[in-house]
Amino acid sequence: MHHTVTCEEIAASAEFRHLSTVAGIAVDLRYATANNFVGRDLYAPFDCAWLHREAAGALERVVAWLALARPGASVLVLDALRPQRVQQQLWDALAGTDLQIYLANPERGSIHSFGMALDVTIVDAAGCEFDMGTGFDDLTPRSHPALEAAMLARGALTEAQVANRQLLRDAMFQAGFHGIDTEWWHYDCGARDVVRQTFRRVL
Repeated sequence: MHHTVTCEEIAASAEFRHLSTVAGIAVDLRYATANNFVGRDLYAPFDCAWLHREAAGALERVVAWLALARPGASVLVLDALRPQRVQQQLWDALAGTDLQIYLANPERGSIHSFGMALDVTIVDAAGCEFDMGTGFDDLTPRSHPALEAAMLARGALTEAQVANRQLLRDAMFQAGFHGIDTEWWHYDCGARDVVRQTFRRVL
């Protein structure tokens, strides 16, 4: 089996599911707009509203759990599949800056490039994002889950903001996703090493 597949090919593959097949979510792929830290649409002409079918199934479990835990709230997907060629663009855009720590080196492969990572937040019934203390892709220490206790202690985050992040974590963890220390919005579906060894990377 080939370990890579092009993003042009995945629509015909049973391995991947389009986000439109996942009920109960909202989608705003920020890299398909100018509303991102690079300031331009990085995805055109590609449709990146895809996940590997395992991650899509896990996302359905998140939706179901959240509907019970916080009626009216739903998941907003900010990034899903990020093809290798886009990861390279992001890497190049941040070359020579200390922000590269927020990206996986394209040579090794972002878990997003396997369709097995999600950037997500929670929205209320009116579609307004929950206050997480920072916006998506706010590449500062305030975004780091590992630093939340310290940020809370010195008033950089409020208890309500941390509680909102914890709700998101609870929803994601119970479905089998894992968070990372540096971005409250990023979740991997399964262990990174396993994903890199057993799933196909989308070019």
